[in-house]
Amino acid sequence: MTGVRFDRTGIRGALATLDRPCYVVRVQGRIGATNKRPRPGSDTDVLAAAAPADPRLLGSAAFLRRHAVRQPYMAGAMAGGIASEELVVALARAGCLASFGAAGLEPARVERAVRALRRQLPGTTWAANLIHHPAAPRTERETVDIYLCHGVSCVEASAFLSPTVDLVRFRAAGLRRGRDGAPVADHRVIAKVSQTATAAFFLRPAPAELIAELERQGALTAEQARLAARVPLADDITVEADSAGHTDRRPLVTQLPLIMALRDGEARAGRPGGTAGVGAAGGIGTPQAAFAAFALGADYVVTGSVNQGCAEAGTSTAAKALLASAGVSDCIMAPSADMFEMGVDVQVLKRGTLFPGRAAWLHRLYRDHASLDDLPAPDRSRLERDVFRRPLDAMWPEVAAYLERHQPERAEQARHDPRLRMALVFRWYLGLSSRWAASGNGDRQGDFQIWCGPAMGAFNAWVRHTPWSAPENRHVAAVADALLRGAAYHSRLAQLRFAGVRLPSWCAEWPPPAAVDTTALPTPGLVTTSRAS
Repeated sequence: MTGVRFDRTGIRGALATLDRPCYVVRVQGRIGATNKRPRPGSDTDVLAAAAPADPRLLGSAAFLRRHAVRQPYMAGAMAGGIASEELVVALARAGCLASFGAAGLEPARVERAVRALRRQLPGTTWAANLIHHPAAPRTERETVDIYLCHGVSCVEASAFLSPTVDLVRFRAAGLRRGRDGAPVADHRVIAKVSQTATAAFFLRPAPAELIAELERQGALTAEQARLAARVPLADDITVEADSAGHTDRRPLVTQLPLIMALRDGEARAGRPGGTAGVGAAGGIGTPQAAFAAFALGADYVVTGSVNQGCAEAGTSTAAKALLASAGVSDCIMAPSADMFEMGVDVQVLKRGTLFPGRAAWLHRLYRDHASLDDLPAPDRSRLERDVFRRPLDAMWPEVAAYLERHQPERAEQARHDPRLRMALVFRWYLGLSSRWAASGNGDRQGDFQIWCGPAMGAFNAWVRHTPWSAPENRHVAAVADALLRGAAYHSRLAQLRFAGVRLPSWCAEWPPPAAVDTTALPTPGLVTTSRAS
């Protein structure tokens, strides 16, 4: 039979031709692979067969239709514009969904980004981040105002502990009745969650009391208020596992099935949340990880850390260099700027920066002391020398001036609360440290706060000794394609394994496209199967 290959290069080629079936065959006692179906009656025995492996079919067709994308892949929002306009445009044009990182940006900057994305992506789907601000509800309100004013149709909602009036306002203001009488949601919400309790309220309609309040304010029509009871608060739920930034570091293999079961329970009960998609985020840095998420039943996958190290990310070359050198264990939890007083942590890079240790020390000082005046002299000296680089007494006037412009009610509260003043001064360092990283402030490189999860180290290990080991050669659309095609390749290997084929370890290698060099693969090699033994 022609077309059967017995060497490593040929076998790998047959396995990697994803748009055609793959047959593992035995010819005269030799095991090989081919993409051509053997003729009946030939001397070729078919030991196993695998169907074509289209990356678009790995996830949910409903997700693709709902968001008008070609790939079951999303790039999550990285705050501070790290998920930049350039990043969103590149992925949207490649048929993927990407979310602009609006969190932490001034409203004017968010509005410029929205205008730019609408101009560059007419008729193309993209999303923008809507983050919950428990201490600054005005920021959330202003962000929704911008999105409604400029026709943003999809948001990635993150850090929500319960429904808020402005999240509900965005969702419900896009409701209309379709020709068949069913509600149509022109404003889509993708909720990022890590716990079933949070997923539960996103799978249910918005609370009736919030809908009634919005209708009284004139923010919703009477029909929109009625339709809101017939749609879930979110179209899709992203299950966030061990990710960069805010994370519970819970394993995907436990959390994804739990939230899928919750969604399926809504379907069995006939409630609208039963139609929601469930995606997987956290730890997706290699083709194997992406395939594992799809094998668990994910409708789509979401990446974050790996995009931050790409050319299009809105962060500095210095930060990208640190990310490109990270290993899987080079991440640590450190106090967050936005929820400092609550003791909430974020996952950050620990290699090449002193930020995690300094941030943890600041939280210990806050925990153990009542005010800045209560701090011991050695700690005050260290703060002035290593952290603030100025007298501690000069810090509060600077922080107060910022708050007067952005959160005047918070500034007034802090004037009468010395412990809150201390927290806000400490948050000055925590907030600016991520901006120093994004801007590449060389004088503050030792204080860079770089959000990072273990997926970054896994990705770096995958691309080691290839052109992609240098961050300037990494591009988000190419990375997305390589991860999806690699996941499809591993789905093919799984089909063959489940059919009884024992594959040599070299079959599991799926190098990034820039690294492929089939002439360097040693030959010969055999595929052995249980049926052939």
